[in-house]
Amino acid sequence: MSKAIGKSGAVRALGAMSGTSLDGVDAAVVITDGARIHGFGESSYREYTAQERSVLRAGLGKWTGPEVEAAAEVCDTAHAAALAAFKDVEIIGFHGQTLAHAPRRQGTLQVGDGAALAQRLGKPVVWDFRSGDVALGGEGAPLAPFFHFACAKYIGAAKPLCFLNLGGVGNLTYVDPRFDKPEEPGALLAFDTGPANAPVNDLVQERLGIPWDADGKVARSGQVETGALELFLAEPYFARMPPKSLDRNDFAEMVRLVNELSDADAAATLIAMCAAAVAQGMEHCPEPPEVVLVTGGGRHNPVLMEMLRVSLGCPVKPVEDAGLDGDMLEAQAFAHLAVRVARGMPTSAPGTTGVSACVGGGVVSVPEE
Repeated sequence: MSKAIGKSGAVRALGAMSGTSLDGVDAAVVITDGARIHGFGESSYREYTAQERSVLRAGLGKWTGPEVEAAAEVCDTAHAAALAAFKDVEIIGFHGQTLAHAPRRQGTLQVGDGAALAQRLGKPVVWDFRSGDVALGGEGAPLAPFFHFACAKYIGAAKPLCFLNLGGVGNLTYVDPRFDKPEEPGALLAFDTGPANAPVNDLVQERLGIPWDADGKVARSGQVETGALELFLAEPYFARMPPKSLDRNDFAEMVRLVNELSDADAAATLIAMCAAAVAQGMEHCPEPPEVVLVTGGGRHNPVLMEMLRVSLGCPVKPVEDAGLDGDMLEAQAFAHLAVRVARGMPTSAPGTTGVSACVGGGVVSVPEE
């Protein structure tokens, strides 16, 4: 436990997230005691340059080597720049950049040096959140569900609801706010639904030289190729019971399924695959949720949001409708988790990652005097 934040009481925690969409670094402050959210503070976004994005992309799927080292340098430099502007924070949650994730084989790799960042910023930094979970047989992902539970309490939810994060990969958290703590059996169920923004981002980057399909403009005029969609849904991953997780590139063949299609049809088909994967995942919920709150970049794509509304059979809304910030929710999650780690509280449970017992992941690095 870090002496810097004491044993109890709310603190100003700063969290940072760089997701598999490779768009940039989100940073946000949460006022939390690790159990309850007391409020939200300021936030910022530091976009990656095209060159930085290229370096990070080159490291994806690799475990060692010069590409990994170069990606780590980009990650550290960008995060130091993004976080240095924040004042009066007591602890920092630093997720780093996931390059490879295969918990049942090699493990999980998030590059970024939390100890060096602590020294540079002069604050305690909690990092390496996933390794402890994987070591105990967990998937190491998703890790935001414990924060989603706190968010459900914060917004006053009384019935089960879902948080759907659509970043590079999609992940779903089923929250039952009738429980008191997130680690209680039945309080949470979480898992990766399937690919989300990553395949369509890769498609438009390769074909059109743009990093993402802003506002779904490319996909809007396209037609879904149902044959490709059916092949996609036949993947064994969808038959697996949760918890389960994915690497960004686990469904790289999706792009090959649409190789012969026009730009618009290919983009529309990839987005339909994302929505269909979510619909498949919803079948695992213990009971129908009152609402699905969507966070992450995917909620800005009106084509995807409409497909979700048609296929899910319950209200689908951006998290902003509940008073939350969908651009910053992941960064806020690691601020909240940092406090939990520093205070010896669990950050994942059998229902969220499949870990054998509740575990508090993360390493706390304190700057040297």
